[in-house]
Amino acid sequence: MSAKVLVIDDSPVLVTLTVGALVQAGYHAEGVSDLTELDANLARAPADLILVDVNMPEMFGDDIVEFLKIQKKTKAKLILYSDIPESELKEKTTRSGADGYFSKARGIDSLIEEMRRFLNPKKRRVLVLDDSEMTVRLLEAELTAKGFEVFTADTAEKATKVILKKQTRPDLVLLDVRMPNVNGEQFCRFIKGNSLFSGIKVLLCSAEETEELERICREAGADGFVRKDAILSKVLAQALE
Repeated sequence: MSAKVLVIDDSPVLVTLTVGALVQAGYHAEGVSDLTELDANLARAPADLILVDVNMPEMFGDDIVEFLKIQKKTKAKLILYSDIPESELKEKTTRSGADGYFSKARGIDSLIEEMRRFLNPKKRRVLVLDDSEMTVRLLEAELTAKGFEVFTADTAEKATKVILKKQTRPDLVLLDVRMPNVNGEQFCRFIKGNSLFSGIKVLLCSAEETEELERICREAGADGFVRKDAILSKVLAQALE
């Protein structure tokens, strides 16, 4: 079933154009022009994303966002859109708690791309680097269930191949310290010393003593650490519930 997008705008022309473009792009899109229509529409079926014009006659768009979040407790993504200056639009988005904003000046095609980004966010990637097959399988299952895209490797060489490809480059590496050939500390230095990988966070996942993990974090530049026994105990406990 396609996502439902609701367009709130007091301009019939813009509602028709925007809804038509969204339907053509494969979304279930509907338009409303005032708060009464908005209430009636949401009563029939919730929306996945609501596009809210800023300059509405009854209530400004940023006030509508606050109303939907606080009074209606909507779970839909709330996007402000308008032809006001983008700096002002950004400020209203931040103040109202909207999930994002879009300038009408960018056109319908750009709007469709933006809607895709909000409705189909990129999965966060995690690389699990550990030479223990059991640990890898448990962590992979847990992270996948939570919606992450998971890659695994049992050597630094295999992990490097994953990191070098832009299509598979992870946002986070869960790194065992005791690894064959290239150990975790050395691999952490490799990641943190390469500007190409500046966006990758490294979290040590090891059974090493806390003092040792703190040293590696400090000297190799890891972003933090978690005790492997604590993670595995939690995973196993959840699996046995």
